[in-house]
Amino acid sequence: MPSKIIYERFLWFNNQVKAGKYPNSRTLAEKFELSRKTTQRDIEFMRDRLNAPLVYVAEKRGYKYEENTYEFPGIWINEEELAALLISFRLASTIPDRRLKSSLKSFLKQILASHSLNAPISMDELSDRVSVKNIEYSRVDEITFQRVVDALFYKKPLMINYYSPHKDEDTERVIVPLHLLQYMGNWHLIAYCSLRNELRNFAISRIRSIKPSPHKIDPEISTGSVKEYIRRNFGLLNSDTSTEVCLKFSPDIAPWVSEQIWHPEQEQTGHNDGSLCLTFQVADLKEIKREVLKYGSQVEVLSPVDLRDQVKKEIEEMKNIYR
Repeated sequence: MPSKIIYERFLWFNNQVKAGKYPNSRTLAEKFELSRKTTQRDIEFMRDRLNAPLVYVAEKRGYKYEENTYEFPGIWINEEELAALLISFRLASTIPDRRLKSSLKSFLKQILASHSLNAPISMDELSDRVSVKNIEYSRVDEITFQRVVDALFYKKPLMINYYSPHKDEDTERVIVPLHLLQYMGNWHLIAYCSLRNELRNFAISRIRSIKPSPHKIDPEISTGSVKEYIRRNFGLLNSDTSTEVCLKFSPDIAPWVSEQIWHPEQEQTGHNDGSLCLTFQVADLKEIKREVLKYGSQVEVLSPVDLRDQVKKEIEEMKNIYR
């Protein structure tokens, strides 16, 4: 039976109790033309699952609330919404913070117990139905992640010691967290950096130490500026100086590549020999070069020449290693 109809019965019964009319299974059955057995189950559901403090008053032959402060739940979820919640919780397993995951699990259990019209689902069974496996992700310290999240939502400046593998050095910085980004399995913090006086990306796995900063900083940076920064620096996305890339995949790998989305505006062209050409715009050649090399001899860079030359140079250097 549709959830809205069941909800309507519960709501009617609740309003009758609140009005002091002492409803019972008979009056509920007459109102909605149901069997007494069905309406009695409704009353038991309200008492056991919705925690309604229902008390049967024999002389009135009906129910009242033992506590007048009880409020009927206002949130209801159907089967589709329930599935979305459960999958969202499983995806949250990528969060390196047991406290947050524990809070989310507790909240979801309450939702399932009090706001779902479906049969109760055990959270313990969820791992048997849905799982998440990550590879090539950077390990993030749990305490560091907690402090980043706390500072992000409460707009607190942080003092961090940050390691840069490119320069092989540590620097002390005072930052203001502005955006948390989960990109390809790794956590990044987009923040205002007082040392550079601009937006910077900090891989959370490279934060060596973190603590609240005594300095008060209130950078005037708009949400639009943060989004633009992310657009320019992450992913195979367009920028003001974008470059068109064309890759040709062999017939062996083409069926798999055809299932992938490398760019929202990509173009695919299939050939009679089974090969596939993929064309799209990129903001930076460094990342797409890494993706090309992952496919080895199964892909050829047709354009641009600069990317083709970079891949050829990398292959030559690899050959020198394996001679």
